[in-house]
Amino acid sequence: MNREGGPVHLRGTCAAPGLALGPLVQLGMATPGSGHAPLAPFESPLGAGEPIRAGGDARAGAAAGAAQLRSAIEVACAELALLMGRPHENDAKALIAFQIAMLEDPVVSDPAFAAIARGVPPKQAWRESLALQIDPYDSAEDEYFRGRAVDLRDLRDRVARLLSGAAVVRLPPGSIVVAADLTPSQFLETVWAEGGIALTGGSANSHVAMLARARGVPMLIGLDPAARDHRGQALLDADNGLLIASPDPGTSADFARRRRTSQSGRGLVPTAPAVTADGERVLVMINVADATDLHELDPANCDGIGLLRTELLFRELADLEDEERQFTAYARILEWAAGRPVTARLVDAGGDKPIAGYSVVGEANPFLGLRGVRLALRQPRLLEIQLRALARAAVLGPLEILVPMVTVPTEMRQVRDALDRAVAALMAAGVASARPRLGMMIEVPAAALTCDAFAADFFSIGSNDLLQYVTASSRDSLPLAALQNPMQEAMLRIMRQVLESAKLHGVPVSLCGDMASDPACVAGLLELGLRCLSVAPPALPLVKAAISGWRRG
Repeated sequence: MNREGGPVHLRGTCAAPGLALGPLVQLGMATPGSGHAPLAPFESPLGAGEPIRAGGDARAGAAAGAAQLRSAIEVACAELALLMGRPHENDAKALIAFQIAMLEDPVVSDPAFAAIARGVPPKQAWRESLALQIDPYDSAEDEYFRGRAVDLRDLRDRVARLLSGAAVVRLPPGSIVVAADLTPSQFLETVWAEGGIALTGGSANSHVAMLARARGVPMLIGLDPAARDHRGQALLDADNGLLIASPDPGTSADFARRRRTSQSGRGLVPTAPAVTADGERVLVMINVADATDLHELDPANCDGIGLLRTELLFRELADLEDEERQFTAYARILEWAAGRPVTARLVDAGGDKPIAGYSVVGEANPFLGLRGVRLALRQPRLLEIQLRALARAAVLGPLEILVPMVTVPTEMRQVRDALDRAVAALMAAGVASARPRLGMMIEVPAAALTCDAFAADFFSIGSNDLLQYVTASSRDSLPLAALQNPMQEAMLRIMRQVLESAKLHGVPVSLCGDMASDPACVAGLLELGLRCLSVAPPALPLVKAAISGWRRG
């Protein structure tokens, strides 16, 4: 704690760029009389803040306790479903769907009901049951699994809160939240306004960090635990990895001016094309999860949609089985694009984006298992439905199809044959359709190193997974964060090889991972020869500014 009242500079690692100025809120430490910023209770629209009471009769206790837990799980699922259905939550659908799927899984809840039948109180039974799930994740050698423990603790605490009747804690907008870590639902249930996040733990590649970058919320990780001792006003300079507690008036004034300048630059998206300092045109497209992402964005601000994440657009098995629903969604997005190209990625389910009834349950390592095209080829009927819907939508505007998680040329040939069959069937039935160009994601090192052997109309480099696989390090690991530097030589060599091979064979290349949205990476990507980037919408102004300042060396 700063006992002399002067500024205290605490160093951390940037997980999401930006600047924030506001009161510190110590998450989990805000108790009456503590001096910390107050946390206001939030009453759930479902009335979940009311305690669910068990009967007092000892003989009926087990039945009442089971009913209490069952009701709490149902309300928790309903809360999460409401959260998933809110506007602008499409980038988080997969995270929320994972939690709902776990709550609905009897493997998770049955031990709790068995314990209640033996006389264990419901809240204790639930926590002990979830410990059976969480402990193996916490002790796993693989960083991916340790990262998923946060999601399990998140749903454990949600149900425990409902069982105890405690109110939801809402973090005040405009605050700088200090915590050891932050769960996805805590992030999603917070109105960030112009606030920020400062974690003593965390990971630059965690779910929360990805959400923060996508929504422009400044975030630091790996801060000294002494950050938990401070209160009052603070300055969060995530761009430079710095948290300043108890700033003096001069520092605050300078920071506020810098923040205003930064905000005006971030908020102003030029409609003019992105052009380098020496006049070279660069296409800047956007990554999209749903048409609702586009409501407040002028299509003139970008060159099209470089990545439409259809696995976030369709979160239920029923959606994957509904050709008309898919066609309508694609048509709506093409209408917004107004003649600009749209690249729709085939459903990239699996890994951390499960779809109940479609994804494989219980894989030892989901990131290295049945996901993307590997899963799609095992579900030919659903693949055909999506290809038919896309081919029908292709008559409405320039639409391309992107195949995820490609490893060997056979996979591309199989998808190409399936597309040919789908288009032929539509034409034979007199249904208006067109054959979209078919491209592949470059995210598996095996495909990157042999890309000249693939029959693809275009390549899109998925830097997030490519980096994870190249370094054999999980994107969720703070101790391994140094290995996740996207500009390291191994990544640059692989991307350079892809670009050289693609140029030789006349195949266009774009990049749609987090690297494209990071202004610090833009110059390096342009030096490699990339001239098409697909970015998170909030990153548009800064990426365009970085492009305009680059000159060929």
